[in-house]
Amino acid sequence: MEMIPFEGEAHLNWLDLCAAIEAGHRAPRAQVEDVFLYQGDRTLLNRSAWIEGLGVAVKACTIFPGQEPMINGAVTLFSETTGALDAVIDFHLVTKWKTAGDSLLAATKLARPDSRKFLIVGAGTVGRSMVEAYRAVFPDAEFTVWNRNAERAQAFAQQTGAQIADDLERHVRQADVVTCATMATTPLIDGDWLQSGQHINLIGAYRPDMREVNDAAMTRARVFVDSRETTLGHIGELKIPVEAGVIQADDIIADYNDHELFARRSDEEITLFKNGGGAHLDLMVSRYILEAWRAR
Repeated sequence: MEMIPFEGEAHLNWLDLCAAIEAGHRAPRAQVEDVFLYQGDRTLLNRSAWIEGLGVAVKACTIFPGQEPMINGAVTLFSETTGALDAVIDFHLVTKWKTAGDSLLAATKLARPDSRKFLIVGAGTVGRSMVEAYRAVFPDAEFTVWNRNAERAQAFAQQTGAQIADDLERHVRQADVVTCATMATTPLIDGDWLQSGQHINLIGAYRPDMREVNDAAMTRARVFVDSRETTLGHIGELKIPVEAGVIQADDIIADYNDHELFARRSDEEITLFKNGGGAHLDLMVSRYILEAWRAR
């Protein structure tokens, strides 16, 4: 049994990770079960997945807004053949590479290849990870960050080399790729701001009461998700407009299991991806991390 610390990321590669996630979605469909418990704005999230050939992963995490770190937990990985414990992997290592890798893979398929202007909405840990991940695929990327808290935006800019956006609407309109990684419960992005050819990458909303974009964004864009099972009934970004009749579940173009459909059709269309996470992704990423660790 391996114990893999956060320092194990020195052996990881964003492009190899994307390949591992894509390969994982060509394996038999995962069995997934999520359990959410809530107390006020605090969340206990337990996620389990079993994929034939990859084994079993169980991830438990607490999300306590206002605490530092806000998210804590553990990831356990079990053998497909014996059921034995293969590894206990640093929770923050799995979460960083799973969350950013999930959205990076979507961007490789849905963003225009010539995208240069990247707007990060939210100056937190996930936003910083996305700058690192995007640079692996878009080496000429130029980054701008918007955050409600100016001091956090300044710190983000110093750490990543991003410019600071002083006007959210203006910078959304100018961006090739807009990435939201916030704790917003009411939409920050108005769909009327979106421009032809943009890709919108939504990461932050993970609860039924959370949204980062409004109804207009959902109706103007071609909408994709990583997994219908872990997004449609759980996350406000989709759950709220579907229940209101603004969009239908069938309006979701594809998830990662729809290999041929998950693609941009033209340089003019607006694409929108909702990153819902899910234990199946934790399993795929944990298995990739373990293999990279053993090959170090």
